[in-house]
Amino acid sequence: MKKLPLHTRILIGMGIGLIIGSLGIAFKLSGFITDWIKPFGTIFINLLKLIAIPLILASLISGVSNLRDISKLSRIGGKTLALYLITTVLAITIGLVFVNTIKPGNFLSKEKQLELSQRYASDANLRVTDAQKLTESGPLQVVVDIVPENIFGAAAVNRNMLQVIFFAVMFGIALLMTPEQKSLPVKSFFDGLNEIILKLVDMVMRYAPIGVMALLAALMTDVAGDDPRQALELFGALGVYSVTVLLSLAAMVLIVYPLAIRLFTSLPVKTFLKGVLPAQIMGFTTSSSAATLPVTMECAEKNLRIKDEISSFVLPLGATINMDGTSIHQAVSAVFIAQAFGQDLSLADQLMIILTATLSSIGAAAVPSAGLITLVIVLGAIGVSPEGLALIIAIDRPLDMCRTIVNVTGDTVVASIVATSENGFEKPAEPN
Repeated sequence: MKKLPLHTRILIGMGIGLIIGSLGIAFKLSGFITDWIKPFGTIFINLLKLIAIPLILASLISGVSNLRDISKLSRIGGKTLALYLITTVLAITIGLVFVNTIKPGNFLSKEKQLELSQRYASDANLRVTDAQKLTESGPLQVVVDIVPENIFGAAAVNRNMLQVIFFAVMFGIALLMTPEQKSLPVKSFFDGLNEIILKLVDMVMRYAPIGVMALLAALMTDVAGDDPRQALELFGALGVYSVTVLLSLAAMVLIVYPLAIRLFTSLPVKTFLKGVLPAQIMGFTTSSSAATLPVTMECAEKNLRIKDEISSFVLPLGATINMDGTSIHQAVSAVFIAQAFGQDLSLADQLMIILTATLSSIGAAAVPSAGLITLVIVLGAIGVSPEGLALIIAIDRPLDMCRTIVNVTGDTVVASIVATSENGFEKPAEPN
């Protein structure tokens, strides 16, 4: 088992999880799986969250200080932000094209709509309340929230990842500006800390197949309970909407990203797809770009041979502000809910979706289902009742798993493009 590649072991874990989940549904063992299987998945998620903040702090400070040139940092940062913005707008546009072509809202029965609204009304209201806090805080609150008032308080909560990134970049720049004689001990400390954290990542990833197995088994029984017909009826009613989202996500991963790799990088597309596969699998099972970040960085540095000075800056930033999959989901969901409510959206409404989805995705937390909160902002911008969120909550989790694949893939694509433009690939070791 240890000799198998990581992604193969994770796939085996997924297969076992599907089998256990199916048996749990067939023999009505959802309680047993929740009590005795799911905790192993929770432990795995907690381990990933445990190392996320230390990884970002150490890798960013080490990476920025290794650039040795502030102008180079500025150049890399400008390229990264521009590419993330372009991919986000492109993702939203793709989502709008698919949802306006397929029109999934026209296939949703009114009976099922009413049933889901009643069943998930309280959950939808909770998301609306969270979104109202974002909208009432002012248009520049996202900018204000980037600057922490206490770095230790920010580092204590994974949702404050952008604040940690801000501090780490400032600290790294300060190291660059400090005379080498004074800064060398500090730089050596963070370089060493970064190596130790990467070893922790390796240790955690050895547990990944077990964690993935437990997460998938628990997800199946959580959705279906002890009655598989309930799950089939639920997913059947919203099947067209799900297919629309999945087709949009697939177009981004299988067409847009490979085309970008072929046109703008020196990597073969096959090498890229094979190298990023473990991160995609991990994103699928965790539904969190932040939790997947350790694996994404490992794939970029070990499989794609991107220099750590590039990956340690581009990828943590991408896990926080680059949400291509979430942007696609918001575009498709907003139009779908409007269609289900019988509302026709004008071209101006569609352009407003592009604008608000782009801005809200930047402030979205890199955690499961964060897109539901920012989706309320998009719905409000086009005059659609936010209570329509109840229509999609039931199937958000499996779609969230799929859109996280797009999020982590998009981060790695941008890192590859930046690395190509900056000669940021490690050279293969010379044969003995």
